[in-house]
Amino acid sequence: MGSSAGQPRWLDDEQQRIWRLYLAGNHRIFTEMETGLRAFNLDLGEYEILVNLSESPDRSLRMSDLASRVRQSRSRLTHTVGRMESKGLLERVPCDTDGRGVRAILTEAGYALLVEAAPHHVESVRLALVDAVHPDDYVALGRVMQAVVDRT
Repeated sequence: MGSSAGQPRWLDDEQQRIWRLYLAGNHRIFTEMETGLRAFNLDLGEYEILVNLSESPDRSLRMSDLASRVRQSRSRLTHTVGRMESKGLLERVPCDTDGRGVRAILTEAGYALLVEAAPHHVESVRLALVDAVHPDDYVALGRVMQAVVDRT
């Protein structure tokens, strides 16, 4: 991995063009997601937390598990969850099995907001990406992202 004899492996013109398109496209998609969620007083990180809690047994997760699922540092997650708790979207309680652990639990208000926001969010995902590309390209994008995720 790296370079031969200490020389950088520069991107060729086509690789550079594709890389920059990826950055611009990624920015556009996330901007559209954030804009759509703003109508529900949510950001993308908060929405992802609501989704993960809603899909978990008892609509709750240990904070450490939630941090892994939403790919946030524990400190960032603690801050976000605190903000969401103040909005009444979730609550934190000590773990039953571990006195040091904390679980985040989705409240009824949080679930109701997710149910309200989800159709709008999925439509914005469709408009921003799914419907914007050919189905074969979307499948190819899935393969590309799987390769990126699987790389160790």
